[in-house]
Amino acid sequence: MQTIRGRIIAIFIVCLTFICVLSGLYWWGVVSIREKLHVSEQFEDLLNNILEARRYEKNFLFYRDYDSLNENIHYLNEVEELAQQLSQDITRVFGKKAFDYFDMTLKSYKKVMVAFVEPGAQVPPEDKAEEVRRLGKAVVDFTYDLLQYKRKRIHDALTVTLTLPFGFFGVVILLLMVVTHLISSKVLKPLALMRQTTGRIAAGDFSPINYDGNGEDEISQLLGAFNRMAGELESRQDQLVQSRKIAAIGTFTAGIAHELNNPINNIYLTAETLLEDYEDLSPPEGKELVLDVLNQAERAGEIVRNLLDFSRNEMPSFAPLKIKDVIDRTFKLVKNQIMLAGIRVVMDIPPEIPSIRGNSRNLEQIFLNLFINAVQAMTGGGTIEVQAQRHGTGHVRVDVRDTGKGIESDHLQHIFEPFFTTKGVGRGTGLGLAVTYALVKRHGGYIEVTSEVGVGTTFSVYLPIPTVEEHASHENAHSDPR
Repeated sequence: MQTIRGRIIAIFIVCLTFICVLSGLYWWGVVSIREKLHVSEQFEDLLNNILEARRYEKNFLFYRDYDSLNENIHYLNEVEELAQQLSQDITRVFGKKAFDYFDMTLKSYKKVMVAFVEPGAQVPPEDKAEEVRRLGKAVVDFTYDLLQYKRKRIHDALTVTLTLPFGFFGVVILLLMVVTHLISSKVLKPLALMRQTTGRIAAGDFSPINYDGNGEDEISQLLGAFNRMAGELESRQDQLVQSRKIAAIGTFTAGIAHELNNPINNIYLTAETLLEDYEDLSPPEGKELVLDVLNQAERAGEIVRNLLDFSRNEMPSFAPLKIKDVIDRTFKLVKNQIMLAGIRVVMDIPPEIPSIRGNSRNLEQIFLNLFINAVQAMTGGGTIEVQAQRHGTGHVRVDVRDTGKGIESDHLQHIFEPFFTTKGVGRGTGLGLAVTYALVKRHGGYIEVTSEVGVGTTFSVYLPIPTVEEHASHENAHSDPR
């Protein structure tokens, strides 16, 4: 009974039992009606014989026809014999007391009629005729009531028998309702939930299915296995994100190395100048050179810190962030690569844009992937335009638009799939946009893409605006404890 299969089998067994019982009752009802009809026919024969005896009784009383008297006695003999045969049925219908009354009345009636046949009997006086009529009427009334009651019993039995098919139909309907409910609640509903969850997993949401099952039926076991699979996919997704980080680091390592080389060269040149002209420098000039060394060292340290922060793998925490700060930090990571590619960057991020709810490192990776894709799409230079605006009441929309070669319409529906790439061999793994899609979904947002071949591509990232409670919680967490 713990499994769906066991429940369905149990329901069918119960319903089959009901059907067998109803079929047995129906068969018993038909047989009972047949027996009642047979008895009713015998009651009708009994009544007909009594009516015939009374008809000859009237002929005898009116016309003094002794042949009619003999016929009357003949029918009374048959009535008496038939009454004895039906004694059990009459007793079952009317009771022993009523049958004894009928038997006594019938015998009294016959006794009076037989007395007229005895030698020397005279034409019955009026008082005898009245007694004959009274006894005959009592016998007829009793038999008529007996027949009517028997017919009523047959009618009642027939009514009950005719209701049995409705009971059978009701049991079938009940069976269908129970099975339909069981299949709907225990099979179809969980499968629909699984279908929705599959869509969420494809969108990067790996939260498990909450299902109130007993844990032992087939669907509960299937959903349990599905949740375990979702957990494994989530862990693999985290590994994929980290792998993409490593791939991204490899992509812009040259740019970072060149950017680090600039402050290191400046430090070297400044230190060399300070060493050569140390004796000729005034204190303010020497101090300026030392400050320049410190500034360049701080610049190099910031580049390294950004790279380390980006490559660190940890469970993301979400907080209110300024989208401009996120994009500025990301742009610094690929600034040199963009400049070397001869690409112009246009930023349009109004200061009144509300904060977003997100994780800084994850958002940096999202926009880093979009910037790198834009750079790789514009081999002969071009323009990257970053525009932010409020979208509705709950999101901020960030458009990253390039003037590259564009994406063919056949490829647009596949660009967020893992390992799908239109780049040449060695230029892409097909993971960047898949990871971007997953990270955006993890933030509770979504991403769209429009493209026209020969014109360019626009990626639109929709990120949620934090609630008032999230703002207050973040401010309390970073408030001065004094």
